[in-house]
Amino acid sequence: MSGEMASLVLEDGTAFRGHLFGASASVSGEVVFQTGMVGYPEALTDPSYKAQILILTYPLIGNYGVPDDEDGEFGLSKWFESCRIHATALIVGELSQNPSHWSSARSLDQWLKEQGIPGLEGVDTRCLTKKIREKGTMLGKLVVEGTSAENIPFDDPDSRNLVKEVSLKEPRVFNPDGNLRIVAVDCGIKYNQIRCLCQRGAQVTLVPWDHPLDVNDFDGVFISNGPGDPRYCKKTVENLRKVVCAENPKPVFGICLGHQLLSLVIGAKTYKMKYGNRGHNQPCIHKGTGRCFITSQNHGFAVDPQTLPEDWDVLFTNANDQTSEGIVHNYKPLFSVQFHPEHMAGPTDLISLFDVFLDTVRDFVRPRKVLILGSGGLSIGQAGEFDYSGSQAIKALKEENIQTILINPNIATVQTSKGLADKVYFLPITPEYVTQVIKNERPDGVLLTFGGQTALNCGVELTKQGVLEKYNVRVLGTPVSSIEMTEDRKIFVEKMEEINEHVAPSEAAMSVEQAVAAAERLGYPVLIRSAFALGGLGSGFANNKEELITLVTQAFAHTSQVLVDKSLKGWKEIEYEVVRDAYDNCVTVCNMENIDPLGIHTGESIVVAPSQTLNDYEYNMLRNTAIKVIRHLGVVGECNIQYALNPESEQYYIIEVNARLSRSSALASKATGYPLAYVAAKLGLGIPLPVLKNSVTNSTTANFEPSLDYCVVKVPRWDLSKFLRVSTKIGSSMKSVGEVMAIGRSFEEAFQKALRMDQLYDVPASFVIPRLLQQSYLCSGSQELQIPTDKRIFVLAAALYAGYGVDRLYELTKIDRWFLHKMKNITDHEKLLEMFNQDESAMPPDVMRKAKQLGFSDKQIALAVTELAVRKLRRDWKILPVVKQIDTVAAEWPAHTNYLYLTYHGTECDLAFEEPHVMVIGSGVYRIGSSVEFDWCAVGCIMELRKMGYKTIMVNYNPETVSTDYDMCNRLYFDEISFEVVMDIYEMENPEGIILSMGGQLPNNIAMALHRQQCRILGTSPEFIDSAENRFKFSRMLDTIGISQPRWKELSDTEAVGYPCLVRPSYVLSGAAMNVAYSDSDLEKYLSSAVAVSKEHPVVISKFIQEAKEIDVDAVACDGAVIAIAVSEHVENAGVHSGDATLVTPPQDINQKTMERIKLIVHAIGQELQVTGPFNLQLIAKVRVIECNVRVSRSFPFISKALGVDLVALATQVIMGEEVEAVGLMRGNGIVGVKVPQFSFSRLAGADVVLGVEMTSTGEVACFGENRYEAYLKAMLSTGFRIPKKNILLSIGSYKSELLPTVQALESLGYNLYASLGTADFYTEHGEESDSPNEKQRSIMDYLEENHFDLVINLSMRNSGGRRLSSFVTKGYRTRRMAVDYSVPLIIDIKCTKLFVQVRIYEKANTLRLKRTRPTTHSSVLALIRYLRCVLQKSNSFLS
Repeated sequence: MSGEMASLVLEDGTAFRGHLFGASASVSGEVVFQTGMVGYPEALTDPSYKAQILILTYPLIGNYGVPDDEDGEFGLSKWFESCRIHATALIVGELSQNPSHWSSARSLDQWLKEQGIPGLEGVDTRCLTKKIREKGTMLGKLVVEGTSAENIPFDDPDSRNLVKEVSLKEPRVFNPDGNLRIVAVDCGIKYNQIRCLCQRGAQVTLVPWDHPLDVNDFDGVFISNGPGDPRYCKKTVENLRKVVCAENPKPVFGICLGHQLLSLVIGAKTYKMKYGNRGHNQPCIHKGTGRCFITSQNHGFAVDPQTLPEDWDVLFTNANDQTSEGIVHNYKPLFSVQFHPEHMAGPTDLISLFDVFLDTVRDFVRPRKVLILGSGGLSIGQAGEFDYSGSQAIKALKEENIQTILINPNIATVQTSKGLADKVYFLPITPEYVTQVIKNERPDGVLLTFGGQTALNCGVELTKQGVLEKYNVRVLGTPVSSIEMTEDRKIFVEKMEEINEHVAPSEAAMSVEQAVAAAERLGYPVLIRSAFALGGLGSGFANNKEELITLVTQAFAHTSQVLVDKSLKGWKEIEYEVVRDAYDNCVTVCNMENIDPLGIHTGESIVVAPSQTLNDYEYNMLRNTAIKVIRHLGVVGECNIQYALNPESEQYYIIEVNARLSRSSALASKATGYPLAYVAAKLGLGIPLPVLKNSVTNSTTANFEPSLDYCVVKVPRWDLSKFLRVSTKIGSSMKSVGEVMAIGRSFEEAFQKALRMDQLYDVPASFVIPRLLQQSYLCSGSQELQIPTDKRIFVLAAALYAGYGVDRLYELTKIDRWFLHKMKNITDHEKLLEMFNQDESAMPPDVMRKAKQLGFSDKQIALAVTELAVRKLRRDWKILPVVKQIDTVAAEWPAHTNYLYLTYHGTECDLAFEEPHVMVIGSGVYRIGSSVEFDWCAVGCIMELRKMGYKTIMVNYNPETVSTDYDMCNRLYFDEISFEVVMDIYEMENPEGIILSMGGQLPNNIAMALHRQQCRILGTSPEFIDSAENRFKFSRMLDTIGISQPRWKELSDTEAVGYPCLVRPSYVLSGAAMNVAYSDSDLEKYLSSAVAVSKEHPVVISKFIQEAKEIDVDAVACDGAVIAIAVSEHVENAGVHSGDATLVTPPQDINQKTMERIKLIVHAIGQELQVTGPFNLQLIAKVRVIECNVRVSRSFPFISKALGVDLVALATQVIMGEEVEAVGLMRGNGIVGVKVPQFSFSRLAGADVVLGVEMTSTGEVACFGENRYEAYLKAMLSTGFRIPKKNILLSIGSYKSELLPTVQALESLGYNLYASLGTADFYTEHGEESDSPNEKQRSIMDYLEENHFDLVINLSMRNSGGRRLSSFVTKGYRTRRMAVDYSVPLIIDIKCTKLFVQVRIYEKANTLRLKRTRPTTHSSVLALIRYLRCVLQKSNSFLS
């Protein structure tokens, strides 16, 4: 160091003399101090010190020297913050002459000399700092002794644009392989800011301070620190304003000067501080949490927090001087901080802000391609609601120009239709298949919460296997970690304890022993539930140890974890649907109250929205808890929270949280008009909730909580009468197959509507039921009120009618007294109506008006006369319904909504009826036999009508459907499909016509009634519909035109027919009350059932032909001329309902001669019935006609997608009189489709697993292949079937000889075969080895309990087709039931057994490969299975 002296001269004339070191030069600038004790190389190279004379307050400087400037990560200097020193001069107390450190390459003195920067030591830096603290920042100049001070002018850095001087001149890219594109605006950036971004996976493009910003070039913007007055950066502010002020801006993060610039962009003000904050120990308090963080700072300007605009808030505040240290937008991804979270010289307590920024960018980055996992075949607990939610998600993504890939083998769904997803894979939703699709398609994101538990479980497994991480697939919306928190009971309880919320006393168990111990601790009764299960699968109440062991053993067949909960039976059950975005905006959209108390699964319960019996405190207590819980769990999108609320206090427990779309979500969407699935998909893309518009008003924000000015009631639909031996008790496990939703202005109105819509067991009225039924229901006395069954609501009605008091019924049912009083209003008015049962015209108008307001239908009121007579009387008295809108805002804001319902509580309609529409009637409640396939047809019809330029009206009441999505049609009437209501709508709307043929059986049933009132029915005449539906007329017609059919007679003349014979009622769906009689006693019993469901129409008896091949034909005709024919064949023999049968198209075993005969029959029947539109025929081999449905059939979606012609679109064109080109026989495009039924026997305790002429499946799946073997295997896997690995149990009744080659083939495939005694004896005689469990060894039941078998093949006797209930429990029944209860794959049909073995042989002989095909007119992919291991090895695994 030289011996020269120099002085620091301040603008007030004060001078500080010291020794000169570094460069010998006189300079001037702004004098500032910095209080850090280390970090002088980093501070000097910080561009923010441009034009400043830096005082270091710590006196001993230079101790560890200065390292060499070497490159580190990303080509950035390892030691310095820029490529040169930016401070004008350095002032220190004492300079170290002998630095000591392993990294030191030179002294501080040497470095300053090299950089041309002067320094001054020997100064009283404390005195100097105090002077600046008291007087404020001053200008100064360092004057070398011998130089005239007057020749060195004071340099004011605030008088020029310093940013322009330090910013780079041309853009430069760092970490070009990063997966997030960040533009960093260089206002004087420090290298460590670039490094922090790159280390977290960002590709950083550093641009000059005035570089224009194009939103298409980046995913997020970073604004760096820098020197000087921010007001000089006008060009930067202008460029940033275009980014920040967009309606949906990309994430922006600013530091130091970047913080000030962001503030100027939004209209806030900045000011010059007295002396600024520069040091490593500035305490900053985070506003949200109150936590204080130590930060590094270097700034002389600050933001005035009082000038922040609306929707902006302070993020951090300096604990010392109360200045603003950060700002944040309330819901947009925009924030900045004044301090340096990345500082290399100083603490990095808040370096995680870079993670926050980049996580926000990741959440915000719009994926290019998104994979959506569907829910597969419809089953109990997982039904059509996921078609609705998935369709909404696809719609939301397409609006954002994102390519969508869907995996869903449920071919009947709307979401798998042409025009929705860009690509559809009809494949099993399993980790193996999904991995293969991910590998081929390389999506950027995946949605796991729109496909029910199936999709959720698959997504969790893919995450655990590392597949999503390997292929860089981001889970959109709620993270998997949050999903696991809600699914794993132990973790969930711990998370709730963290926020002082309480879950019902519960323990998780991984074994039967643990479950028993947990129950002992909790005390009986307890509720058993399966983790990671849907619809309460494997759940139930246990009152003692024996019941517990039975339940738990069965539950472990479906899951690895069982939950043992303390019973809270009798408490109220309340649900809230909650929406939250990535920016923590959170609202509750709908709250619902179960009429049934806790103990009955919410899917089994009657539900009302909004809640009726909570006061304001309870409502908001649960609302606030919901928001707190959902925030704590980190849910992004939509979720459902369920509570148990003590009816005698304010005590509550959280039952569970579903971090996905659910059945309740679909109900809440339709109940409020708030499209939860659509909004959830948008939020999954990182779009803030306030940015989204309320799609009903189109003017208000989606960040709101809907107001309802009506009442909604949901009622479940059961079909338990279709099953043998099934328990009709309802409880914690779901058994219902569908649900309805009714809307009214009073509870009674909505309640009675809903019960009529439900058509439960064909009870003709609603809460009011015929006297005979009341008597039969009351026979069970109080027991059925205490232990509920599927008929409990009617037992309740009978009890009220019989005089049971409200208090007594409350004690028996624990249904809230408010609901019981409302129900009593109905039965009281029923008694009043009975006073006029001899002459309805004597009834006062007020009594009828009150009846209509209480929800009574004309048919209910018509005790002595016809429904039409009551209708006429009502119209004469001007007792008419009015049309009201669902607008989400209770009429507070104008809404041009098309979402409508009818009510008798009103004086005016909300809309005018001016324009002509075409009316389409939907399919109503999902039930066995009428499910999502008919919704596909109705939606397809509406879409085709709109393409043709027609305005459309949809009438339907099923909340699970896409057709009740109000943006599908021009007007949606969410109301009954009955003659009365359809006629009311028709008379108000005066449409161009009604299309009945797209909604299945329900619309057909009212065709003649509407026709008699001169309604314009479009398509086939109702008289011809009646000719096909009326069994007697149809059979007579076939005889007249000479078409073969099984021998038949009306009602009971069996002598001419002979046994076995088939009992066939008219106007029924899914083979209701259809049965095969083998004796007089069978016939007598089945006829009484058939007459009960077909009172007004004839019952026909026809010869049942055994072991015949069955064929399905779907066709479209115009004025009797058939223009399209599609044929599919059943795998199973006739006697299995077509809905339960495995269908193959194009048919593989029908010869040309038979095909020609089929075509002749189709043309003849189409001509005779003068069909215009769709129709379906069922035939048996030797080509005899079984039946004809003049409407769409269950197989229309399958046929249309498999063979590449949309039959519904074609039929719609024909119905509307369009000229269409004849298609002829549809032959497909070279691939084979196989449709397989989806059963839900595991949900139906005790039900026998048998197939017959009455349908029992709840859904279907379909897959494709080059042949039936490939397609069948994938379709079976899609239903949850597992390929057996080792042990197979055979019990094959009277088919032993026929199956001998099949059994030999199984043995050659390397399987260990076990058999029942009779089967084992037979095959041993024929040289086949099979083990037979006997009394000395273990029984079959023991083996089943231990999951010893991988497959059970159990074939019933040859006399199939019937539903004959034996008086004792057979071994066959016990075997089938245990296989289902222990989740063992089961095959119960001989033809399916043969096909399965053929598949295994084919699989062994061929190495299958993945290939793409187009099974429908839209893009779809067929993945074949690669068999990875030899069948003789102990285990097999599969990949697409």
